[in-house]
Amino acid sequence: MDVSQSDQEKKRITVEINKRSYTIVGYEQPHHIRMVSSLVDQKMREIHESNRSLDTAKLAVLTAVNTMSEYVKLKEECTELMNYIDKMEKEDDK
Repeated sequence: MDVSQSDQEKKRITVEINKRSYTIVGYEQPHHIRMVSSLVDQKMREIHESNRSLDTAKLAVLTAVNTMSEYVKLKEECTELMNYIDKMEKEDDK
């Protein structure tokens, strides 16, 4: 079986999230995967503290929803800032 170059570049990192080990396979640097995994674990612990009765599946879904909500807000802020920068640059060109 011939392995493509992109498969050779993939990295395998084992991380712990919510007291379980997961092997993450991807192109990102190990420190990035560890940081992201740590943030996911932290968010899950934070949500679990507020509601100890959640099972793992519900905890994971709430973590995903909270994380995507934060992502969407940040993306909107970034878009607003980029629009503001574009507007300021256009005014400077006048």
